[in-house]
Amino acid sequence: MSLPKPHRLRRRQDFQKVYQHGKRHQQVHLTLRSLKQPPSATENLPATRFGISVSQKVSKKAVVRNLLKRQVKAALRQLLPQIANGWSVVIGVRPSAQGCEYVEILRELEQLLAAAEVLDGH
Repeated sequence: MSLPKPHRLRRRQDFQKVYQHGKRHQQVHLTLRSLKQPPSATENLPATRFGISVSQKVSKKAVVRNLLKRQVKAALRQLLPQIANGWSVVIGVRPSAQGCEYVEILRELEQLLAAAEVLDGH
């Protein structure tokens, strides 16, 4: 199951904007880049959007890369109610995450989001 549509970062230019202008935070298994979105004149803050990047450096096998993506998406879905609006976030999975348990990914993702001030109340 994937993230709800308003919370997906899909276009290449959106990823590029986050990579070029966003702030980077790192942990052992994950890297997070975050960029604050400017509020539009007609709406309040837009929904926070997430993109997940798993390179072939992590694993040559698509099965392994997709498993890691599914674990990160599941962790994001669990944290979604706590996340503030108005951010674009790209989560990169590092090669060390290959043998990682879901609980470790969830804990690291929560720490990264708190460090980037994307979580509400942080």
